[in-house]
Amino acid sequence: MSKISKAAKAVKKVDVNNVIRAIVRSGQAAPGPPLGPILGQRGIPIGQFCKDFNERTKEIKEGIPLPVKIHVKPDRTYDLQIGQPTVSYFLKQAAGIAKGAAKTGHETAGKVSVRAVYEIAQVKAQDECFKIRNTSLQNIVKSIIGSARSLGIQIVPDLSADEYREFMLRREEKLKADAEAAAAAAEATTTKKK
Repeated sequence: MSKISKAAKAVKKVDVNNVIRAIVRSGQAAPGPPLGPILGQRGIPIGQFCKDFNERTKEIKEGIPLPVKIHVKPDRTYDLQIGQPTVSYFLKQAAGIAKGAAKTGHETAGKVSVRAVYEIAQVKAQDECFKIRNTSLQNIVKSIIGSARSLGIQIVPDLSADEYREFMLRREEKLKADAEAAAAAAEATTTKKK
């Protein structure tokens, strides 16, 4: 075998999938699924990774979803890059909701002011994925507005606290009514089957 073909084989053996991307909650990395099996397949010591991650995120409020890039090296060591919290987390926090709309486009889960979107964009502009592409703040705002739309969050020019409180009360009443209607429909189908 010639030196060139040996070099070509060595290049082919280099794992192009040496980057693991995941979203891990701050301070809550655990050796169990889903993170444990992924790291175990690559030969990364799971306990050590969890300890490193939890140590590096101890200053952040526990439970915040953080995008993580793990660069796996051939000697089974790794480099850990932790990004800013996800856009959906920021939007849900700004809207004061736990989860997005069940029927996107048909219902509004919450409302966020343009100012809040701009502030989120300024934080996310510091993220590596936007810095590498040299993305303008305007494009980051458009991306955030798209994420808000997919979560069922309405962007409004200005939002007073009283107006938003009234909106959330109406939404809560509607969700309760929908849940009761769904329960009644489920009960009606079970009684028909008997």
